[in-house]
Amino acid sequence: MKILTKGLILTELSLGENDKIVTILTESNGIVRCFARNAKNIKSSTCIGSQSLCYSRLHIYIRRDKYILDSAEPLNVFYELRSDIEKLALAQYFCELLINIVPENSEPTPYLRLALNSLYFIAHEKRPLPLIKAVFELRLLSLAGFMPNLVCCDECKTYESDIMYFSCSDGILLCDECYNGKSGYIPLHRGALTSMRHSIYTDFEKIFSFNVTGGSLKEFSDTAERYLLYTVGKSFTSLDFYNTITV
Repeated sequence: MKILTKGLILTELSLGENDKIVTILTESNGIVRCFARNAKNIKSSTCIGSQSLCYSRLHIYIRRDKYILDSAEPLNVFYELRSDIEKLALAQYFCELLINIVPENSEPTPYLRLALNSLYFIAHEKRPLPLIKAVFELRLLSLAGFMPNLVCCDECKTYESDIMYFSCSDGILLCDECYNGKSGYIPLHRGALTSMRHSIYTDFEKIFSFNVTGGSLKEFSDTAERYLLYTVGKSFTSLDFYNTITV
């Protein structure tokens, strides 16, 4: 069977002198691993379009549950990501998250849209990188079924106080009065909490339609990362590298 689809190349792995194995988030089949014959040959129909972080139009053969990349026409190569080590590191982290978090047999289109939109904002510096990172983490978790409950205090249903407290383990909020010194909660001021709520509840077209700076941005970014790592239950090499170069 042959399929025509579009997809984002998440990783590429050399195989011998000329071939590659590429991991792709496709709009039709979700995440697949494809054998790309002769893809390292500059004259090959898969050479440019099978590079990491390239969004391409793809012809893929499926034979006995094996995927073979026949051609890859680049639609967006995201060259801007390759000119800055911090941008590239964040983009690679996003790719690693997608590979680990996108559920099998799920509708892939929302994940692909999120990835492409986030890469565009990184490439063109539309928002601070920590903000893009935090929005991506929270929205990705929400799509995968791990949306936290940020509507109100879990106990008294207060919508907002000067400081709310967030639990990574339970994914809930407590207001200042209900918190009462409980362990394992992260304090969130209004700016950070508003940013988290926007990231998971707003329409997709508006997820980056805000800005936050200073202490609120750091609080937002740190909390999103802590929630993701707790929820997934593992660390990521690409995240460790990104955090090393942004210290």
